[in-house]
Amino acid sequence: MKTSLADLQAFVAVARAGGFRDGARITGLSASGLSEAVRRLEAQLGVRLLNRTTRSVVATEAGERLLQRLTPALSEVEAAIDVVHGLRGLPAGTLKLNVPVSAARLVLPAILPGFLAAYPDIRLEIVVEESFVDVLAAGCDAGIRYGERLEQDMVAVPIGPRQQRFALGAAPSYLDRRGRPSHPRDLLGHSCLRGRFPSGAMMAWEFERDGETVKVDVTGPLLVDISGATDLLVDVAIAGTGIVPLFEDWLRPHFDSGALERVLEPWWPGFDGPYLYYPGRRLVPAPLRAFVDFVKAKAGKGSSGIVTD
Repeated sequence: MKTSLADLQAFVAVARAGGFRDGARITGLSASGLSEAVRRLEAQLGVRLLNRTTRSVVATEAGERLLQRLTPALSEVEAAIDVVHGLRGLPAGTLKLNVPVSAARLVLPAILPGFLAAYPDIRLEIVVEESFVDVLAAGCDAGIRYGERLEQDMVAVPIGPRQQRFALGAAPSYLDRRGRPSHPRDLLGHSCLRGRFPSGAMMAWEFERDGETVKVDVTGPLLVDISGATDLLVDVAIAGTGIVPLFEDWLRPHFDSGALERVLEPWWPGFDGPYLYYPGRRLVPAPLRAFVDFVKAKAGKGSSGIVTD
């Protein structure tokens, strides 16, 4: 008896969602139908794939191993179908992107309205997280990250501004009260508002000027996870509590309004802009191909990266 593709898809949906009801909501199928599909698959394989309680549904060790292998395989099946759909006319289907909060805030707003208007049959899903991920294992089609964090077998397409700067800002009232730093080491005597990545690593405070690089181990009254509370740092800085480090583009509206004042601007380090990345050794789904082509056309230049298609 052959294993049903629909049963495998049902298992993946439930395992990812962590429950039959949530899986039903995501897939549009009934919870009872998903439950029956998983039971049928377990009976056929002769092994329990999910541990079920009244509160949760968790994959067993066998279920985890099957999920890890199925996720990229099912993505390939979906990509193949998308390619065929794309031949009928305008691309249709779902495009799922994994992006850092900076891209969601600073890059995508200039791209998505035009893209979604050009391709009304594409449904876009955005997953925001800071850590680098295997996009296929995460159930995504592509991601956005900065160049130094890309894997060597990825196709990389420039997206968004090609040069950015790391900036510092503080409310004029704070600087009037505490003084204006003239060198990065002066920050050791200031209240610095800090961010932390999901990995636990702290956001670096590094500066450069005329070939001199300075890294400062600052302290301050507030520490937040940058994946979800970055705007809180800005709000607290505007209130006069301390100095905030962030992308220049993020802080620019507050610089322009006068709510924040530039701090140590001659020392602000620059870095290359982000890349849209996706695995090069797979069929490219029609919605992703449309997005890549749209990004390239908007940039007015071809792809550039570690591996090109």
